[in-house]
Amino acid sequence: MKVLISAPYMQPAIDRFRPIFAERGIELLVPPVSERLEEQDLLRWVGDIDGAICGDDRFTERVLRAAPRLRVIAKWGTGIDSIDRDACARLGIALCNTPNAFSEPVADTVLGYMLCFARKLPWMDRLMRDGSWGKIPSVSLRECTLGIVGVGNVGGAVARRAAGFGMRIVGCDPVPPPAELRDSVGMTMADLPTLLREADFVSINCDLNPSSRHLMSAAAFAQMRPGAVLINTARGPIVDEPALVAALQAGQIGGAALDVFEDEPLPADSPLRGMDNVLLAPHNSNSSPLAWERVHMNTIRNLLNVLTPDRSEL
Repeated sequence: MKVLISAPYMQPAIDRFRPIFAERGIELLVPPVSERLEEQDLLRWVGDIDGAICGDDRFTERVLRAAPRLRVIAKWGTGIDSIDRDACARLGIALCNTPNAFSEPVADTVLGYMLCFARKLPWMDRLMRDGSWGKIPSVSLRECTLGIVGVGNVGGAVARRAAGFGMRIVGCDPVPPPAELRDSVGMTMADLPTLLREADFVSINCDLNPSSRHLMSAAAFAQMRPGAVLINTARGPIVDEPALVAALQAGQIGGAALDVFEDEPLPADSPLRGMDNVLLAPHNSNSSPLAWERVHMNTIRNLLNVLTPDRSEL
């Protein structure tokens, strides 16, 4: 059997796991990957594979049909929006992931961004390094309202952290979160327009799907408070990036913190790179050695449960 290992976070550690695959007669294919493999990249590798451990690679129906032996795709992580799930179901290809894989580090990142904007930490650091002693007015998070779009595992972890800072919390989700969570953090639920009108920080923590693509549009930015900050650690296409750039340039919103983008890596000529009121990161909010190791093992287990069910134990 052959298995494609294209998950960029697993590739550097793959030598540690080679004996697990070798004992089961599985050959590994490890292609060069920067951020992800696009459809054309995958077509070069999938012709005779039986399984794949992937990142955000574009497993389109064309790719899946070009892999007649493919039995299982084990996603390294949670989000499977880059994989054609309907085609997998039609072709009998098992699709697995690790739910709740990175809720804690991602929630930490959201809180870090809020603290940076509320306390103006990056900007005071820049002034100090330039020789200035300028003091920038800032606020306490206790004075702010947080709007959480998508109150699932990550959104709930963000809410629990924000409650510790005394923030007012407004949630928006078509599937209401458990009453226990809402009561414990004092969260009120609202529709998206209401949340956008009331929130000083808007944290995007929902899945990417047809209903959430470009959820944050020009119309949505027009409803936000003038000084509000958008934080996106979920998926880039949830935000209409040109509309965000326009809202920032017009002073319609106060700033943005972005870990994910519509095109990744972020193009060198993106206007976002030159904006002083934007904090940028390279899709890295999942960074956590403990979480990575758990996902390594769970992803391998998901794959082996299909390919070698009689020997799936690790």
